[in-house]
Amino acid sequence: MNPASLRQAGAEAAKRLVEEGLKPLGEKEAVEKSLALLARSEVVMVGSNDGSGYPNMKAMFKIESEGLSTIWFSTNTSSRRVAQFKKDPKASVYVFDPASFSGLLLVGEMEIMQDRATKRRFWQEGWEAYYPLGVTDEDYCVPRFTAKRGNFYQGLQNSDFEL
Repeated sequence: MNPASLRQAGAEAAKRLVEEGLKPLGEKEAVEKSLALLARSEVVMVGSNDGSGYPNMKAMFKIESEGLSTIWFSTNTSSRRVAQFKKDPKASVYVFDPASFSGLLLVGEMEIMQDRATKRRFWQEGWEAYYPLGVTDEDYCVPRFTAKRGNFYQGLQNSDFEL
């Protein structure tokens, strides 16, 4: 979608919500909608802090999630993102669906997993292109995000929740 069509989709989603009558978005409904949004999202935005304390965002493939509390990724151990998380584990994850104009922000911490069992659990065929030595490649790691709280947004409503 181009930016103009995204804006239009958002405006249409908000208009539908107003026409249907805005009902308060309770925590239970926000969590349910958040779970559905995360489940259908393959790529999420991951936020870290650089050495100067400024936020950095990067799109990453979600490998797996356990509810809203844990999200698993894979990346290069030598990457800038891993270095940032080793210095400061504070992290955020953001997911957006332009069709429903909804978004989910999760705030928590990222731990870099490098143990053999975790790496084997998430290894996928074809990743040799990124990690030539395979599952035992020292440049392959599995970042694990653990959420502490979240915020779900849809149309014209926000709902905060603790995890």
